[in-house]
Amino acid sequence: MRFLRTLLLGLFVVTVVPVAGLREWSPPFTAFMLHARIQAWMDGDEDFRLRQCWVPFAAIAPEAALAVVAAEDQWFNRHFGFDLNAMEQALRHNEAGGKIRGASTLSQQTAKNLFLYPGKSYIRKALEAWFTVLLELMLPKQRILEIYLNIAQFGLGIYGVEAASQHFFHKQAASLTSAEAALLAAVLPNPIRLRVDQPTPYLLGRQAWILRQMKQLGGTTYLQDIRASAG
Repeated sequence: MRFLRTLLLGLFVVTVVPVAGLREWSPPFTAFMLHARIQAWMDGDEDFRLRQCWVPFAAIAPEAALAVVAAEDQWFNRHFGFDLNAMEQALRHNEAGGKIRGASTLSQQTAKNLFLYPGKSYIRKALEAWFTVLLELMLPKQRILEIYLNIAQFGLGIYGVEAASQHFFHKQAASLTSAEAALLAAVLPNPIRLRVDQPTPYLLGRQAWILRQMKQLGGTTYLQDIRASAG
């Protein structure tokens, strides 16, 4: 029992401390970036390089923040890390057959990208849920969204909206238009297969859908509650 208590205390510390530090500390890399680097090395891909440039929330166009919310998690400012309604709908869809649908929130994706690894298992999902709870308990919504915007993958080796904006549009993320932001958000389900610089009819259709969702959410005024969470 003493060993078990020590083990649980150690696990608690090594998970809580890094999350608490995120209030002030911006991570220079994530577990997913490290995995991509190692995978490229194992594949002998000498041309692979990581592109990521951290910028504060104020240096990102509001349209970019709104676009990822519209595309990935429209209840972001109302849930506590988990969208139970979306999870129920995904479960029903998956039970009916067809393509598997996920229901991960931005908080869950942030937890996964920061601390975990690609793949699916009950252990990884449990760790993802734990880190998601910690993020929601310790960080305001704006900070979670800021982290997500800086670590999300938008292309091969391209992480964060600033690096993506510079690579694809040759401008800073602060200058992104609604259309550009929606196109970036449109690739998030699969940024390797879906390419910003080679948009397919499917990708353009998804961009148009995101733009409509951005309007239905009320435009960038939707972000007011998220900004308020930062105090």
